[in-house]
Amino acid sequence: MNKLLTIAIPTYNRAELLDKQLAWLAEAIKGFESDCEILVSDNCSTDKTPEVVKKWQATLSHITFKSHRNAENLGVMKNILYCLNAATTKYVWTIGDDDPIQNRAIAYVINKIKQHEYLSLLFLNFSGRNKITSEAVHPPTIVGNRWFDADSEDGSGDGKAIFEHCFAKSVGAVIFLTATIYRADLVKTALQRWPNAANNWICLAYLAGYCAANGSVIVTKETFLECIVGVSYWQKEPRSALLMQYKHIPEVILKLEESGYSKQFCKRMLLQNGKEADLRVFFGALRRWPVSAVKTVIPFIALLGLAMFDVIAIKEASMAETAEICTQQVQKKRELNL
Repeated sequence: MNKLLTIAIPTYNRAELLDKQLAWLAEAIKGFESDCEILVSDNCSTDKTPEVVKKWQATLSHITFKSHRNAENLGVMKNILYCLNAATTKYVWTIGDDDPIQNRAIAYVINKIKQHEYLSLLFLNFSGRNKITSEAVHPPTIVGNRWFDADSEDGSGDGKAIFEHCFAKSVGAVIFLTATIYRADLVKTALQRWPNAANNWICLAYLAGYCAANGSVIVTKETFLECIVGVSYWQKEPRSALLMQYKHIPEVILKLEESGYSKQFCKRMLLQNGKEADLRVFFGALRRWPVSAVKTVIPFIALLGLAMFDVIAIKEASMAETAEICTQQVQKKRELNL
């Protein structure tokens, strides 16, 4: 029997957290062992991660449990993308080693996969919590502690339209790794189309968008996991805010346009990103890394200029088309009166 789902865990030097996550997985996967395989990708840890993996491989010997260890630390994104490329099942779900997930999540995912033959992307809704204050957090554009507000559980909606809505509301939601289940063949094709994806910290948004453009999408109404805000890998990089706002998000938007998303949507997203960009981030980077900051921001400004020009051209073309339709309708009425 062909397995349906690879549950992959990329990890590095967090043996204790990995141990807890595998303990959760051992319990939650019960009843679905024949549908799933487990993969742990160790990014050359120097702690007891290998021992933890061996322990759980022995405990879960009745389940296909694969392990991989990089010869050196490749960085977070390359380890994540290895997991996506290594999946041998129809779907792949790559989860963080520290993300709290409800036991019922696996049953839900497997049932939806079996019900919807052409499902290409599944977003599990999640709540957010600040690691330091323990307060609930959510995007300012969404009311309530539920990060996705596009409920589409029957898989019948327009995949592109659903993704566009989610992406416009919260980039953070569509790049939350543990909330996303991809169809494996589509995500692999997407990675082939962008060989340098690992250099972009939000390339997961592009991967989700590519999958959404090539099948049906499910976004759950109920929450199945929690996102601990403030501990993301890119938030620990000193230049991350500059790169995210002025380089990585624009790159992803351009890749979405290459993947079939409308020019109008992509230009609107570029302008939205420009509006939301924090100038304090740029000026702070300019003081510390002047050359790098300028080299990053100049292409961004050029993109915004082109996007604004295109949006104006699209509006003018639309107005001209509307005027032409109105003229034709008036002409027809005159002909009928004659």
